[in-house]
Amino acid sequence: MKTASLRLKVTIKHTLVILERANCRLTGRRVSTVLSSPPMVRQLSFSIRGQGLHEITREIAAVVAESGVHDGLCTLFIQHTSASLVIQENADPSARQDLERWLTRLVPENDPLYTHTQEGPDDMPSHIRAALTATSLSIPILGGKLGLGTWQGIYLWEHRHFSSRRNLLVHVGA
Repeated sequence: MKTASLRLKVTIKHTLVILERANCRLTGRRVSTVLSSPPMVRQLSFSIRGQGLHEITREIAAVVAESGVHDGLCTLFIQHTSASLVIQENADPSARQDLERWLTRLVPENDPLYTHTQEGPDDMPSHIRAALTATSLSIPILGGKLGLGTWQGIYLWEHRHFSSRRNLLVHVGA
């Protein structure tokens, strides 16, 4: 059984290499080194100092560089229900401030209709804000780097007031 499994893996990889080479002949691009790099998953932990947008682009770019993937996809997933992920402008801080203020007005604290308030007045609004934004992101990898635009950054958006540790899974693959 072990030998058959090994043969199957070798056959699949050999078939992928043949298909990749055929694709390169058709498209004119070089054979990617991605096939020799297995997918990589890392868990990152961030100490967050309260509510707001916290840029994490550098940390994610470091994981992508470590992976050795030339062309592929980076998928991010935050393991929490009261924080989220967004791609946003990283040049002018006023853009982040406007977003934070807008979401606070959209989902206010101390709404008398909230019943999930055991952890404080920011408890239910944090869950709603996370539901309205994103808990996962997918970013193309081109030439070994994140395919972000000139003014784009990756942000962890903390919706709670208190400081906390937030865990993020980073999957890099072809």
